[in-house]
Amino acid sequence: MQRLMLVLVVVGLVSSVHAADQQVAIGDTIADLRFKDIRGLSRSLAEMGKKRAYVFVFTTTQCPLVRRSMPKLIGIDQKFGPQEVQVVAVNVGSEETIRDMAAQAIEFEAAFPFVKDTDLSCAKALGVTRTPEVAVLNSNLKLVYRGRIDDQFRLGGSRPEPTRRDLEEAITDVLEDRAVTVSETTVDGCLIEARESRVSEAAGPAFYQDVAPILNRRCVSCHREGAAGPFSLTTFEGAVAHAEMLAEVVVDQRMPPWYANSRQGAFQNDPSLTRDEREALLRWVKSGRREGDRNVAIEPPELPGSKWRIGEPDLVIKMVGEHTLPATGFVEYKRLVLPYVFLNETWLEAIEIRPDNLAVVHHCNMAYVTTKGASHQTFITGHVPGGQPMDLGRFDNGVAYRVPAFSGLGLEIHYTTTGKEERCSISVGLRYPRKTVHKQLRHFLLDPRQFQIEPGHGAFPVRSSLVLDQDISLLGLFAHMHLRGKDATFYADVPGKPREMLLQIPNYNFEWQLGYEIEPGKHRLPKGTKIESVTHYDNSAFNPYNPDPKRTVPYGLQTFDEMFNGYGFFVAEDEDLNLEVNPQTGVVRRKAQ
Repeated sequence: MQRLMLVLVVVGLVSSVHAADQQVAIGDTIADLRFKDIRGLSRSLAEMGKKRAYVFVFTTTQCPLVRRSMPKLIGIDQKFGPQEVQVVAVNVGSEETIRDMAAQAIEFEAAFPFVKDTDLSCAKALGVTRTPEVAVLNSNLKLVYRGRIDDQFRLGGSRPEPTRRDLEEAITDVLEDRAVTVSETTVDGCLIEARESRVSEAAGPAFYQDVAPILNRRCVSCHREGAAGPFSLTTFEGAVAHAEMLAEVVVDQRMPPWYANSRQGAFQNDPSLTRDEREALLRWVKSGRREGDRNVAIEPPELPGSKWRIGEPDLVIKMVGEHTLPATGFVEYKRLVLPYVFLNETWLEAIEIRPDNLAVVHHCNMAYVTTKGASHQTFITGHVPGGQPMDLGRFDNGVAYRVPAFSGLGLEIHYTTTGKEERCSISVGLRYPRKTVHKQLRHFLLDPRQFQIEPGHGAFPVRSSLVLDQDISLLGLFAHMHLRGKDATFYADVPGKPREMLLQIPNYNFEWQLGYEIEPGKHRLPKGTKIESVTHYDNSAFNPYNPDPKRTVPYGLQTFDEMFNGYGFFVAEDEDLNLEVNPQTGVVRRKAQ
């Protein structure tokens, strides 16, 4: 009798699970779907625009059937996209980040949107349980098909060709305004699993013992009074008040800001949280936000004594006067030479461009200027949103930047309007080397200009390359694009060796244009190496920053056009200058013995 009861209970459980899975039936109207895009922004089904059909394919980066099926999805997008069919890849990997998801789109050269279903609300709303399961909605947002792409790939084996192309047949039925012939099919694939939760622990992390040390290491340099962050995280009360926002940006890995694909190696200025740090912060938010013992509180690190991020400069040069900017419209580039001349060859270890009105400076480039003028070959550094100043001391390898005698410093400033009249003045801070200078910092530039980005294209590719004319040690990479910039990847093709990926930025962020610092000696590249950049631009209507998705976009300096500047900073492998520099002037005293 007990055994019979157990069987009945098990059957009842299975039935209830099955019933739960079938709560969303074919023919049901889907009110809305919520997800995150590759930029970490919350988006909705409504933002896809009016389409004749919507195809949601549930994916992870590791499910083998997803990977094998991706070329099929790309083919479906190419075939049906022009007929107003919107394909969307919905990532449901519990341990996969938005950056991982964006990198998969680059890997397969997919032009359709990839979005993140962080809380599995999309999967539940559509009754999907596996990857790569598909749900198709018609123009009235009715669920008309749910199931497999076709019957070719199965777990453990596959057919040479599918016997029925289920998804294509369903889309064709929708486009021809008839009922879908086969509206549901069985799906072989990887089970969609919710993120493991450990918030049921009796005693979760405590703020003072467990959370404050992480915030001090990773967050409070910006999130404190008077700093760049919008709120402070230096106290228990401040952290509690912003706990939900803290959890959201930790899950999305939007903070601390970093955009390099971690699978391509480490960079020495990577501020990212470790997995243990992320788990500790999330557990604290979800398990009661325990305060802990105030008596063991660790004071936040002290603010630097200087307002300059490079420390107190040895020389500050300020532009003459200030610029007055209109309330609206586009401002032509401003170009000026700072009021200072280097009478001697001068070596610099750190350079910082400091506007007094950050809100209006889109970017500012600096180069040294001679009687021959300035060019990209005399470029020194720049100021960009979210970027860091050039501080060569962080490499600790005796590298410095050389400014020739009788040179000045020129600025090229791109201002943006804010809706009211603004003023801005810019200063430059310089720090001289304190140690022997062994190597001169140099750079190369990838700057493609002959392109026309197609209207509506979700991932328009642009390539640029050069060949090294000497042996180098790469120290850093930097990418700059405008509002349609989607991703950027740098490759090295060393003769006789497999292609190496130097840096991939899967989800480029216009507001956080970071430099990526490479540990000296990690990337030694010989003469004859081809350096190539591959970038993609999102000119689709789904790009929330796109000024005009119906426009063919040319190269141009203003943000309504597009550009790519890919800088590589390096030193020559065979160089040893061995220079002693006066730390008060940056001028060479003598060659070290």
